[in-house]
Amino acid sequence: MTGREYRLPSEAEWEYACRAGTTTPFYFGETITGKLANYRASNTYAEEAKGEYRGETTPVGQFPPNAFGLYDMHGNVLEWCADTWQDNYEGVPTDGSVWIKNGDDNRSLLRGGSWCFNPDNCRSAFRVDLNRRGNFNSLGFRVVCGARRTL
Repeated sequence: MTGREYRLPSEAEWEYACRAGTTTPFYFGETITGKLANYRASNTYAEEAKGEYRGETTPVGQFPPNAFGLYDMHGNVLEWCADTWQDNYEGVPTDGSVWIKNGDDNRSLLRGGSWCFNPDNCRSAFRVDLNRRGNFNSLGFRVVCGARRTL
């Protein structure tokens, strides 16, 4: 209806969007708290105090966005990426494109952690695989919208 292309991000695009120029475990710094993201905050990361475990998703925008203005890159729901699962990064495309060659065609990777995940599983670098038929209330997706071409 919009005339634009929408798709899942590649794993590389997802991590770039999540980090928003940072090199820390989380886009907001070295640690995570229940005031910064929705995850199993009753479990702690580093030496942070325990926080509120909400036990369900929260509306987008309740926590601070990253430097790109993106919300909930850590926690809330695991986000599907377009790539097939690869056990390591040997042979990864260097241009950020979707990586499907020689992968497991039945499994894709997810990024970002979830409302029911421990804090270390919400780090920018965390990745997990799941059968594509997975259907859990901790899964979601974020889409990439292609830019319109101009002449």
